[in-house]
This record gives sequence, structure tokens and C-alpha cells, in this order.
Amino acid sequence: MKLKRIDNNNAFDFGRTAENYAKFRDIYPGSMYDRLIGYGIGKEGQHILDLGSGTAVLPINLYRTGADFTATDIAENQVAYGKKLAAEKDMDRIAFKVCRAEDTGFADDSFDAVTAVQCFPYFDAEKAAAEIYRVLRPHGLFGKLLMDWLPKEDTVIAEMIETVRRYNPAWSEKGFSENEYRFPDWAKDRFTSQAVLSYDETLTFTKEAWLGRVLTCRGVSASLPPDKVARFEEEYRGILQKYDEPLLLKHRIHIELYRSIKEK
Repeated sequence: MKLKRIDNNNAFDFGRTAENYAKFRDIYPGSMYDRLIGYGIGKEGQHILDLGSGTAVLPINLYRTGADFTATDIAENQVAYGKKLAAEKDMDRIAFKVCRAEDTGFADDSFDAVTAVQCFPYFDAEKAAAEIYRVLRPHGLFGKLLMDWLPKEDTVIAEMIETVRRYNPAWSEKGFSENEYRFPDWAKDRFTSQAVLSYDETLTFTKEAWLGRVLTCRGVSASLPPDKVARFEEEYRGILQKYDEPLLLKHRIHIELYRSIKEK
């Protein structure tokens, strides 16, 4: 994938990170899932489409609700590892499909809810919104979620970002920016806003888990050649030695909930 607005149009592919992604990216706090459930996403019998699902982190964590899930991603490797994880957990209510968020191929009015965690910035917002609106049933819900690190408040995170940039100067990640919410253009004539929420949470990592999480980021294994990834891993592993374990790292979760205006 190459996007002019991200990393100066440098290519990245999360499929290259799939193995580590499956091991280290189940990092979202329980509070995020609890809030989604409270907003009405995650009910017994619901049909939920998860876009940009990666290794099916959200479907696996919401499986306990009794909903049926379809996990989609453009990266075949991510989908393959998601299938493996679901099978290991006997989660047979998760279906999988390799497809783009802008063109899923599902029938009109197929889902009660759609979710997109950490991935909406990679979509063509207008086309993805049109597709989400099309596949949602009347008055269906769309949950758009993002979790970001807070480098201005956390030395470990700030040093990590500086280290990644030395290996990948094109990487445009800066951490969370404080912006006033505005109802997005892509939602107009399709959705009403139901909830907007931002809150901070400190997440706990072992050094090995944090290293694995960093390796899966867009600026490292998804874009750098293997020899450069290996050099980064060796250096960053050494940097982490100066910190105590566990690592308590500050993150911000942002949730936007929309309801389709489509009538029955």
C-alpha cells in the first residue's frame, strides 16, 4: 500500500508483520470493548463486520457477547493468522474474507454493525463510508476506533519513536494530536453521530511484548527490509535494558459511534 498522506508515499504492507501481529497486537484494553458493548455493538445474534481486522483482534475479544463476526482485511497473511487464532480458540462464529474496505462484495443490508479499529486512516474515507452505509441494515451502527501512544507524556514511547525514525525517516507517526472533533464530511447524508469519546489508559507490557508490538508498526516490519529490521531490533532491545519491567505506557483511546440514517 502507498498513500501520499502517509509516510511520504513510502510503501508498507502489514501482511509482512502477520506472525508478530498475531502474537503481540492484542493490546486494546478491556475498557474499550466494554464501551463498545455499552454503545450497542456486541449483542447476541448481531452480525458484525470488522474492517481492517488484521488477525481478528476485535472479533476474538467480543466473541463472548454471542455476536457473529466477519473479519476482513486486504492482507492475506493477516487473515490466515486470524483464522488460525480463531480455530485454536474454537471460535466458529467468526468468518473471514480478504477484501478492501471500499469494496467488500457483501450484499446490501447484511450487517447490524460495522467496526474499524486503527485502520480507517488507511481507507479512502468517502468510498469506505459509502460501502459501510450500503452493507449496514437500517439504523445500523458504525464504530470507528483508534488507540495511540502519548510520547509527550511518556519517555519510553518518545525514545521509541526517535529510534524508529532514525531507521525510517519517512515514517510520519507522531503520536496522538489533540484536535477538536468535527462531524466528518464522509458521514454527511449517511450517518448521525451517536457518541464521541476520548480517554487515557496506562497499558502494561513486558519488554518482549512491547518490542513485539513496536516491530509490527508501520514504520518497522511493515516497510523496512529484513536486514534493517534485524538491526533495529538488536538496537532497540539494548535500549529497553535501561527500563524497569513491567513497562507502564500511556495511551489514548478515541471512539466515534455513528448510526445509519437508512430507513426500513
